[in-house]
Amino acid sequence: MAIAWREQLSVGNNIIDVDHKYLIEIINKVEVCLAKRDMPALKAELQRLHDYALLHFDREEKIAIAVDYEQTPGLHQSHQELVEKLGKMQADFVTAEQTWSPELTKGFADFLRNWLIDHVIKEDLLMKPALQKHSPAFAPR
Repeated sequence: MAIAWREQLSVGNNIIDVDHKYLIEIINKVEVCLAKRDMPALKAELQRLHDYALLHFDREEKIAIAVDYEQTPGLHQSHQELVEKLGKMQADFVTAEQTWSPELTKGFADFLRNWLIDHVIKEDLLMKPALQKHSPAFAPR
């Protein structure tokens, strides 16, 4: 089931929100590849997800520092852990390519959904008060 953007996911910063929307788009494409059992497309989308996650996390941390978000060190640690988990799940899934079971496929799709949504809800939304002190278009210099 595809993830849909909801306003409740907005952190109040256009850059971060646009990044989150794009990450949702990539995860939805990953799910399509999983359903079609299209390994070449899946590998490409997972690489795109990994690369964009790194770009997004860097951008998000720079914004957090610029708005004096006190939990920036914890946010950085969380980002590192998320990238590691994504890499491990990605490697595990690709290794199991020949034995794609419905359970494995569902588990991987659930992991990706939770990986993003849990992070946004449990961590990024904590930044919202600091971000709301600035324009939604705020970007660090």
